[in-house]
Amino acid sequence: MFVCWSQCAGAVTCVTFHDLTQSCLVRQADGWRTMSKRLINIDNGGTLTDVCVVEGDQITFTKTLTTPYDLSRCLFDGLTKASEALYGEPQLATLLQSTDYIRYSTTQGNNALVQRQGPKLGLIASTPDLAARMTERNGTSQLFDALVGDRVVTVDVDVDDETLSRHLVTDVNELVRRGANRLVVAFGGPGGADQERRVQRMLLNLYPRHLLGSIPLMFSAEMFGADPNDARRAWSSVFNAFLHPSMERFLFSAEARLREHRTRRPLLIFRNDGGSSRVAKSAAIKTYSSGPRGGLEGTKAVARHYDFNHVLMVDVGGTTTDVGVVRDGSVQIDRHGLIAGVQVSLSLAGITSTGVGGSSVVRSVAGLITVGPDSLGSAPGPACFGLGGTDATITDVLLLMGVLGSSTFLGGTMNLDAAQSASAVRTGFAEPLGVDLDQALVQMEAAFTDQLAKAITAGDDVDAETVVAAFGGAGPMAICDAARKAGVRRVLVPRAAAVFSAYGIGFSDITRHYEMPLYMSQQDPEVVVKGAVDELTERARRDMFGEGVDLDGCNVTHRLVSEDGSSIELDSTKIVGPWNPTPASLELSLVSPLPHIALSDRAETAPFPATPAGSRAVLDTQNLPARRVEVPVYTIETLAPGATAAGPAIVEGSFFTMKVPVDWTFVSTELGDLLLTDLRSF
Repeated sequence: MFVCWSQCAGAVTCVTFHDLTQSCLVRQADGWRTMSKRLINIDNGGTLTDVCVVEGDQITFTKTLTTPYDLSRCLFDGLTKASEALYGEPQLATLLQSTDYIRYSTTQGNNALVQRQGPKLGLIASTPDLAARMTERNGTSQLFDALVGDRVVTVDVDVDDETLSRHLVTDVNELVRRGANRLVVAFGGPGGADQERRVQRMLLNLYPRHLLGSIPLMFSAEMFGADPNDARRAWSSVFNAFLHPSMERFLFSAEARLREHRTRRPLLIFRNDGGSSRVAKSAAIKTYSSGPRGGLEGTKAVARHYDFNHVLMVDVGGTTTDVGVVRDGSVQIDRHGLIAGVQVSLSLAGITSTGVGGSSVVRSVAGLITVGPDSLGSAPGPACFGLGGTDATITDVLLLMGVLGSSTFLGGTMNLDAAQSASAVRTGFAEPLGVDLDQALVQMEAAFTDQLAKAITAGDDVDAETVVAAFGGAGPMAICDAARKAGVRRVLVPRAAAVFSAYGIGFSDITRHYEMPLYMSQQDPEVVVKGAVDELTERARRDMFGEGVDLDGCNVTHRLVSEDGSSIELDSTKIVGPWNPTPASLELSLVSPLPHIALSDRAETAPFPATPAGSRAVLDTQNLPARRVEVPVYTIETLAPGATAAGPAIVEGSFFTMKVPVDWTFVSTELGDLLLTDLRSF
């Protein structure tokens, strides 16, 4: 197989794998598979928005600054840049009209919760202690106060319909008077779902949706009815209601703009469960942390390819570092995941997020060095961006150390201003500590890698088999020093590291997941299970029709699941063998496969010395006092499989730069990824 990487217009990298046929997902003699479909994957982050276009034997990717005031602008800016790379000039309509599937993920839900930017919610409960139970865990009271506060009422569902209707009018009017503009109804107990449906009929009659006086309503049993924990189910509904307005406005607006360009298929939203669905079939809560899940899907693919048993995803963006776990080829899932530190009804990947990234502020406070969690994002960004930022970040530090090139940042689309960086470091760090500029840089870099190492070990225990897969715009920059401090000896940097979460989205399929609680105490278990299967299957058929998919063409799985997460797969609707404990719920999962690239089997390549593209004077922090030393600079696009070298060195790719310290070696794999090894003994 011959691999060619070329630099294209608009600082977009085009990757071509020659001698591949154009049939969808066909294994080649050399092991590669490709497809004739054109796919676009987009990951909208807080600082940068990544666009990855895949078609047959070509991968094209680009980045653009996220525009939080208008997310559609950065979306279409990125798509326009990608079209320019493909056609030599901007041809957005041509690109979109020739694309088969567009998959999109966003971290804006994460940002909305962090910044508390959303509607004022009102909570209608059937038990007076629900709010107290929702806030009994440490750290939840402040979040509850920000999202709900005192906008809580309790209704007595044991009264007749006429009395309940009068009480509902009084209670809803009171919640609105307190400022609520969106209501969550959360009733507990085995009969809670039926009571919610009863109240739903009344409220929709009292406040019909076609009138201006209507009130948006969320009912906890509609999405989370299988969860027997009332407080957890209520929190899940609160989060969904809080995230819904902003997600709805942007996603439907983006879909409408795409439709104006006559795209072949509707926009698909990549979700935090690893699947994709149409906008109208996506719940807002499923967008939370969907970007990092894309990175995990990509990590899972490369872990299987390289036969790594334990891989820690380390996705470093401008604001946060996200760490996830892949063990034995599978993503580590929490039965009840965490959102903003609160346990919810959804199963989520076990991703830990730490407020440290490429735009995190590094400063001295009363003689102590702090890194984040405050971040400058893309605007104003680090001081070196020249957009008005006056605080120093790790990006400023590595620029002054010589690791980053002032003219090669973001694929050469942005010139960095070292003078602005130096001023920020002196003012915010060197002068308060009474040290010179180089000493300040050494201390600031050490503080950053200390925090990054803590983020790595917070995700999971490390052992001799652990591999760190580092990506994101800031992921590779200082990962080797951080991995060494964390006790990890092997690091994998994907060739498409800068847009790897967007790339990983391309491994998703259209999926749906349903869950229904089971109550078997006085009934034949198989009768209960069959009734649940029939009901969920009918719901699935309607939803998949809305996805444009025939249910009969899907891969269908039924499982019985207990509260502790243990499960057993069903043979038709029969329970095979004894089941203990009693199943808490039935799960129905559907998969409608989408085309995506699959990686080949591994290929052995003889190592040979890599040829540097140049050199750069870099501040040596291994030997104090620090001094400038000339180190080779390698370009990842030109490294053929088997190319190897040792640190100290710099490796640059489109939109990322990596420092290779002393006693680290790297080799370019058959996929063009970099596998780095620490030769020091621990």
